[in-house]
Formats: sequence, C-alpha cells, structure tokens
Amino acid sequence: MITIWHNPRCSKSRQALTLLEQAGADVTVRRYLEDAPSAAEIEAVRDMLGLASLRGMLRSGEKTFRELGLTSDSPEPDLLTAMATHPILIERPIVVAGDRAVIGRPPEKVGDLLGPEAGRAGTAV
Repeated sequence: MITIWHNPRCSKSRQALTLLEQAGADVTVRRYLEDAPSAAEIEAVRDMLGLASLRGMLRSGEKTFRELGLTSDSPEPDLLTAMATHPILIERPIVVAGDRAVIGRPPEKVGDLLGPEAGRAGTAV
C-alpha cells in the first residue's frame, strides 16, 4: 500500500499521483490539507525520509510561514507545531510506502518506492 499526502491544486502532486496510478500501485490518497497529519505522523515521515531536520519537508516560502513569524532558525518544536497546525507548510507531495518515504519533487522520485510488487493490492513495497 502506498499513501500520498496529496494537494490536488499542486501540479507536482497531481503528476506524482498519475505516475503511481499508471504504475498500477495500490494508492491511498490523503488530502493532507483537509486531513492534517499529527505531529507524531510528521516526525515519523521525517524519519522515513531520512531527514535530520523538519526543514527538509517544510515550505518556508509559504505566506503562512512568514505570518507565523517563523525563520530558518526557528526551533524544531516550533516548526513541528506549525506544520501540524498549518499543513500548508508541509512540502508536497509526500509518498509513503511501508517504512520508506519520498518527497515527489520531481514527481519521478515516486518511482523510488515502486518495486516489482507495487501493483499488487495490499503489498507493502
């Protein structure tokens, strides 16, 4: 099973979803702006991405980032709270398969999660 944190208004997110579907992957679409991930989920995905900091999955160019008074030096707990409260700050799309994840920028990166078993329903890849 593959889950995509998806924003249908984002062209990169739409392209990544299309690539997954064309590959025959069993995809669950999570519209993360409406179904915001918890702080624990964000931390778990950060770890799956292999990132040392949340900054690697943060959209610091968003207006909300500035409105909240966040900076590149903001403490990790502040970034985590902001991302959980304002999911627009989370980079998109994020695709999770089992215990691995990728940020789909460029969208072709989602191919890193597709293995020979990807098309089988319920198969963790």
